[in-house]
Amino acid sequence: MSTTPKLILASGSPRRAELFRQAGLNFKIIVPNVDEAPLPGEAPDQFVCRTAREKAESLPAGDVVILAADTAVVDGNRILGKPADAEEAAKMLRSLSGRTHEVMTGVCLRFPDRTECFHTETRVTFRTLSETEIDDYVATGEPMDKAGAYAIQGGAAKMVRRIEGSYSNVVGLPLCEVIERLEEC
Repeated sequence: MSTTPKLILASGSPRRAELFRQAGLNFKIIVPNVDEAPLPGEAPDQFVCRTAREKAESLPAGDVVILAADTAVVDGNRILGKPADAEEAAKMLRSLSGRTHEVMTGVCLRFPDRTECFHTETRVTFRTLSETEIDDYVATGEPMDKAGAYAIQGGAAKMVRRIEGSYSNVVGLPLCEVIERLEEC
């Protein structure tokens, strides 16, 4: 990757930045200002890809690679964003309890000469959670800035019975897939 142009992470997510650091990537962060609300009737995979593309395209082009991503927790066909308050966080966790859901991340790589977008899906199964567990977890405040009201790399790790697919995707970026595409450029 030594011939790769400078890498810009178009994200305010500390989790994505940490994944980049763990991968040994040299990058700069620029936080885009994009509305992350789904459009009426928009399918979850289309939503995460559209939002990632809008983030990447909101930054000035140049001799850089811009990576933008958007992650959504999907319960059935319902997109679970970041909870507005503790009550909504608890409601989301109750809906995920004892069930399997998907985590989708849309990624947009904007190269100087082209733009590539893709999405990755990971299936996550929660064990059945008690009301006390849900209340205690919500009280930590951790769910408040997380899609689906949980952080697999944090306090919710003990809630996850199984994952099928990329762990880093659930954290917020399918790192293996991103590295493969960066190495191809």
